[in-house]
Amino acid sequence: MVIGFIGLGNMASAMIGGILGNGLAAPEEILGSARTKETCERIKKEYEIETTTDNVMVASNADILFLAVKPQMFPEVLSPIAGVVKKDALIVSIAAGRSLKTMKEIFGQNAKLIRLMPNTPALVNEGCTAVCPNENVSQTDLEKVLKICRSFGTAEVIPERLIDAFSAVAGCSPAYVFMFIEALADAGVKAGIPRDKAYRFASQAVLGSAKLQLATGKHPGELKDMVCSPGGTTIEAVQVLENMGLRAAVMEAVEAAVEKAKRI
Repeated sequence: MVIGFIGLGNMASAMIGGILGNGLAAPEEILGSARTKETCERIKKEYEIETTTDNVMVASNADILFLAVKPQMFPEVLSPIAGVVKKDALIVSIAAGRSLKTMKEIFGQNAKLIRLMPNTPALVNEGCTAVCPNENVSQTDLEKVLKICRSFGTAEVIPERLIDAFSAVAGCSPAYVFMFIEALADAGVKAGIPRDKAYRFASQAVLGSAKLQLATGKHPGELKDMVCSPGGTTIEAVQVLENMGLRAAVMEAVEAAVEKAKRI
């Protein structure tokens, strides 16, 4: 099986790293293309895979073809390769705002198409990826792609109608979390903690809290209550967050991201 990548940016690199790191394919089974020779040489050196600036070469050889290009590049990149993709190839897109319908118009009614929405924690094998297959994708084909996606984090199959909501909740949310970490660290600095330690403390607290929720399966509210001792410091801080509208701000931010995704 040959796995091809058109586009070798950060997300493609994370996926290639996950595939190789988990032994899902050997370096010689992966092909990648990029616009510049510099990118090709860097990826070839890092992962020891074959790289090229020729998208057609990758598309014509791949059994699973990942389209890791920016949405605005779709027409320019996809038109030249549409006629050379293998008949039974799985075509997998990670481009935001480009629907399965759009892909079908390019590759044909019988094309086996999957739309992915990964997020940036995939760069450290902690990604969260939405997977949306079209009606031509078999369960066996779907499992192949899920296995790849789970090599750099978690992956769940969802209907395409939910992908904008997923994007706002999981795709965009690392930015929200980084803002929260930054704010926590700034508060720590204000209280006298050295900045480098403040960032480490805040980041580890967020990481540990997320792991605790995933490991226990308990409702976040229950876990919050476990920290809030009667008359203690935590409940005092929680009241301030409630008064300042933390929950409402997060919900409105997600709603804004969903609406923007629909307009892309």
